[in-house]
Amino acid sequence: MFPIRDDNPHFLTPVVTYALIGLNVAAWILVQGLGAPEALARSVCDLGLVPGELLGRIAPGTAFPMGPYACVVDPQPSWSTTLSHMFLHGGWFHLIGNMWFLWIFGNNVEDSMGHARFAAFYLLCGLAAAALQMLSRPDSIVPMVGASGAIGGVMGAYVMLYPRVRVHLLLVLGFYITTVAVPAVFMLGYWFLIQLIGGAASLGQDDGGGVAFWAHVGGFAAGALLVFLFRKRALVARHPYHGWRAPSARGWRVPSR
Repeated sequence: MFPIRDDNPHFLTPVVTYALIGLNVAAWILVQGLGAPEALARSVCDLGLVPGELLGRIAPGTAFPMGPYACVVDPQPSWSTTLSHMFLHGGWFHLIGNMWFLWIFGNNVEDSMGHARFAAFYLLCGLAAAALQMLSRPDSIVPMVGASGAIGGVMGAYVMLYPRVRVHLLLVLGFYITTVAVPAVFMLGYWFLIQLIGGAASLGQDDGGGVAFWAHVGGFAAGALLVFLFRKRALVARHPYHGWRAPSARGWRVPSR
């Protein structure tokens, strides 16, 4: 299942969502060389988050291969990688998938908080995602990159704010392709369950299965909790589909455009 769009209007211009997408795309082009092997490997090694390096669980000077490049554990690792890793990706599909989910769900969450609050919320969710991933594999030498932990936070906030909103999904069943509309709580709840299952399965694997499932779980859970601190009730109230109960016919109106 892949989300195509939702039925949720937005009222503010989502400038932070646009900016985040722009920063991720810019990093892919300017820092990661559009996925060129050496530039990609170097960026992941230098700017990706390596749990064992940050937590001092790997001896300084330890080298491990990353494509055509060798990563070397820094004796004085920089905690700035907890932020920089959020703007890097491992490939075209990784980037496009993350940015599409941010495009679908980010505008309405930004709409509920305002621009500055949403920017802070997004970064905090990304940090929470990184923290849980490091706790799950504190001795890992596999660099973690990607915006999916922070975007998981956006999705956690969305399901708490707009659980009844219909999300239109592309459904592929072999040669049969169709679309279906389901409540956001179903689609995002299913996504979260998959991350929990994947995270549990990855605990017995040396590399965690290549996907930072616990970062997704941590980001989603952080977003679902932090949204109650960051939302502005007046901004949320003007959305016709917020909350778990349907509003009365006179309880809201969508302003003319």
